[in-house]
Amino acid sequence: MNDTTEGTHMKILVTGATGVVGRHVVDRLVGAGVSVRALTRNPVAAGLPPQVEVVEGDLTAPQSVADALRGVERMYLFSVEQTAREIVTLAAQAGVRRVVVLSAASVTAGLHTNPVERAVEESGLEWTHVRPCGFMANMSQIWAPSIRAERVVRYPFADEPMNLIHEADIAAVAVAALLHDGHHGKAYTLTGPALVTVREQVRAIGQALGEQVRYEEVTRERARELMKAQGGFSAETADLMLGFVEYDGGAASGADGYADQDWSALMRVWPDVEQVTGRAPRDYAEWARDHLADFR
Repeated sequence: MNDTTEGTHMKILVTGATGVVGRHVVDRLVGAGVSVRALTRNPVAAGLPPQVEVVEGDLTAPQSVADALRGVERMYLFSVEQTAREIVTLAAQAGVRRVVVLSAASVTAGLHTNPVERAVEESGLEWTHVRPCGFMANMSQIWAPSIRAERVVRYPFADEPMNLIHEADIAAVAVAALLHDGHHGKAYTLTGPALVTVREQVRAIGQALGEQVRYEEVTRERARELMKAQGGFSAETADLMLGFVEYDGGAASGADGYADQDWSALMRVWPDVEQVTGRAPRDYAEWARDHLADFR
């Protein structure tokens, strides 16, 4: 297949187009002059660029996606595991030839397998897996209300390092795999340039704001109370992010269910962002500057 630096006539379907990463994928493809079709459950509220063809569909209801796949050559696939095989089958039947899957670094670490990855690999289509570590944006959704109201963050794990990545870097790798040859059969594990602690994240947000943001270390139990009271994303992810429940992604193969896990994979800096995009990944300070509006 020809490299798409010239082929702006193709149509690319972006699923999860209004999500944290999906919006960046859409913007980058539009900037590259590619015809973009964006799938969302609520087109009226999508708020995407005017040149994007926005269509309604839900990955958990595969038949609702069938029309969106017509005329599409390549697809960015948000990972919805329960319907993966049906979606990939429909894509192949519609003539899609290349799929880039948004997966997770926990697959690299052997903590679980991803049915979406497996379905795409077995489909005969060209495939690339994009496996980010934690999103820098996840913490903003948890901390933004208290930063806006009180200029304070209340959270545990003050000095435990986290491996986080800017969502724009995830999108940059995904778009490179969509547009250019040489990425078929590869799985990219994506991290920022360095591990960062909660205390360092709070300091970076304060520096971006030009104001002091206090950090108050609290117990996991207190943090869970605060996150549940907040509702939304914070309430939904509180138990998982604070370690009260294990990730339910299906164990890797092995006699004990986790024989192949490699926790060190989640605590090292991977070179994949720079190798694919030609630029170093953005650090947390840059992410904080990019998200000032979330905290003001």
